[in-house]
Amino acid sequence: MTNDVKEIFGSTGAPPAPPAPAALAAKVRTLAPSMTRSMQRVAEAVADDPAGCAALTVTGLAELTGTSEATVVRTARLLGYPGYRDLRLALAGLAAQQQSGRAPAITTDIAVDDPIADVVAKLAYDEQQTLADTAAGLDTVQLAAAVTALAGARRTDVYGVGASGLVAQDLTQKLLRIGLMAHAHSDPHLAVTNAVQLRSGDVAIAVTHSGTTGDVIEPLRVAFERGATTVAVTGRPDSPVTQYADHVLTTSTARESELRPAAMSSRTGQLLVVDCLFVGVAQRTYDAAAPALSASYEALAHRHRATRKGP
Repeated sequence: MTNDVKEIFGSTGAPPAPPAPAALAAKVRTLAPSMTRSMQRVAEAVADDPAGCAALTVTGLAELTGTSEATVVRTARLLGYPGYRDLRLALAGLAAQQQSGRAPAITTDIAVDDPIADVVAKLAYDEQQTLADTAAGLDTVQLAAAVTALAGARRTDVYGVGASGLVAQDLTQKLLRIGLMAHAHSDPHLAVTNAVQLRSGDVAIAVTHSGTTGDVIEPLRVAFERGATTVAVTGRPDSPVTQYADHVLTTSTARESELRPAAMSSRTGQLLVVDCLFVGVAQRTYDAAAPALSASYEALAHRHRATRKGP
């Protein structure tokens, strides 16, 4: 038996607390795309049938997935468990939760000829699952640190392109409404030229689901090198953008389909993180944020009132 396999039976010292069962499914969905193909087979097996896999030994799961015992152990560790024994316990807990009355999973694959009612049901389930997964996997210590930096920032720059650019705009709009200086940059040239002006006490946030978007990574790198506090909001915690991030906030995403690629589905998790950041900052700066929100509401109220049409 290899050393890796021996470690599934425990080791000396106190291991870190493994993720809760609810977080296991979220981690599988988030990390699977960055795994090797053999590790993906293990991750997909435990996500699809937690009860069945919980009953298997490490050898049994390796045989089921056509992999090795060492691959099973490495997958367990990547998911946050000291060894396979701990993963089995989490799988048993997840299976118990699923059998306690939870509604059966709805397939999220949308066919071209699906009735619109089915499309609504599938998308609603997808959105709910993405939000639950993002919440379960979000590192609240990193979130709190990012909130602290934003609350005291002289200026905040947010970078994002495409669908992530819309999320960047959403965050800056929220910060502006509570009186903070914030800018969203989707033009890569403007993003870099503005990043050059940042310094210690400023914050730069990169929003990129893949974590590999060069137009977002470059300005974050410049901001990082200038001494600004940097934050990455990404679906890939091991992606290149995290090299230049002081704080990493990981999002989940619905499973991709032909009609709904990751660029679209990723926004759900990103917007949850944005709302968490905003509410956290508003709490920290409440004395200034509350009057600013009230003032912005009053300034726009007349634009939302219905006007009586003439005869």
